[in-house]
Amino acid sequence: MPCKKCGYTEKKETKIFGSPLCKICATFAPTNPKDFQLYILEKIDWKILDTFRIHGHTPGTKQKNGMQKMAQIGRLQSRPPLGYDVINGNLTPNEDAIRIRSLFRTFLARNYSLNSLAKNFSLSINGLKKILTNRTYLGEIKFDNKIHKGDHQPVINPEIFYAVQRKLKTYLKPRK
Repeated sequence: MPCKKCGYTEKKETKIFGSPLCKICATFAPTNPKDFQLYILEKIDWKILDTFRIHGHTPGTKQKNGMQKMAQIGRLQSRPPLGYDVINGNLTPNEDAIRIRSLFRTFLARNYSLNSLAKNFSLSINGLKKILTNRTYLGEIKFDNKIHKGDHQPVINPEIFYAVQRKLKTYLKPRK
């Protein structure tokens, strides 16, 4: 079926609010139904968008490729987690790194509930879970669901990190 905005016929179409769209038009489509209808009414010639199709670039591809390259050489692609600062583009442990080590050891040594542990360390429960599962503390970088060796100093050793992951699994069992 042809794209409702530009009229281009594509093998793999995307349907948004029941309207077929090509890959390029779907990228820019608004998520609000009212705005979407206005978006569809603004017709565009598919030949104008052909440059994107020929070169296979959708908006953001170049940026994502750059971010993947930086992740592969061990650079973080988001803001630094608690316990790290960015100095000259590199992650460097700060004074909160001691607090992170203490959090991991306390979680392993005692049978606190996640709620009480979060209160003791002035964190939310979700914040606590993010810290306990963050691979950055191991010296790794996770980007686009791939794990890369980081170029920063780890705060937690692997034995403690994986022991915490095993214990955390028992805490986070789904309810019946």
